[in-house]
Amino acid sequence: MDWNPDEPPEAGDPLVTTASDTPSVRDALRLVQDELAGAADGLQDDQLTALVTEIQQAGRVFVTGGGRSGLALRMHAMRLMHLGLTVHVVGETTTPAIGSGDLLLVASGSGTTGGAVAAAETAVSVDARVVALTTDGGSTLAGIAHRVVVIPAAQKTDHGGTASRQYSGSLFEQALLLVLDATFHTLWTVDGTPAEDLWPRHANLE
Repeated sequence: MDWNPDEPPEAGDPLVTTASDTPSVRDALRLVQDELAGAADGLQDDQLTALVTEIQQAGRVFVTGGGRSGLALRMHAMRLMHLGLTVHVVGETTTPAIGSGDLLLVASGSGTTGGAVAAAETAVSVDARVVALTTDGGSTLAGIAHRVVVIPAAQKTDHGGTASRQYSGSLFEQALLLVLDATFHTLWTVDGTPAEDLWPRHANLE
């Protein structure tokens, strides 16, 4: 539901308070849940299917993204490793060069983050595939990528409160993590490997 700061809130809106009460974590949870549900409803099935297919067909998977988007992709990299895929986090000292037949998953809410755009350009130049996850399907990053997953959420510089009442791109980063976890679950379901057979791949040096 869009929110206009120039209009008075309606009764029942998340985080609406009276003089006698204050916002609660429970109110904030409802807001986050509602916004995530709206973002999920706006995802395109064909784009999600293409994401799964690209991962299935990749020789190796590389992931990159800045800030909290990058953290979500690192979590996804761990799950793909648990599934038995060869996966690398861009920027780690042991990450090899990307090449033909590989896949780069890159996330940027705006689709203009310098590091994300540069990584995508490099990947394309060596005949690797690129899937971009962004809020802007017309962005520079989206134009470079072979496949795009548009996540309908506010960019971090959107402070108007219309796309999201949360702070600085939070909805995009939350929805990104859900999309990636749902992608892993789909891949795992298709693969059919029992959970107990994945477990030995969990880190044992921590």
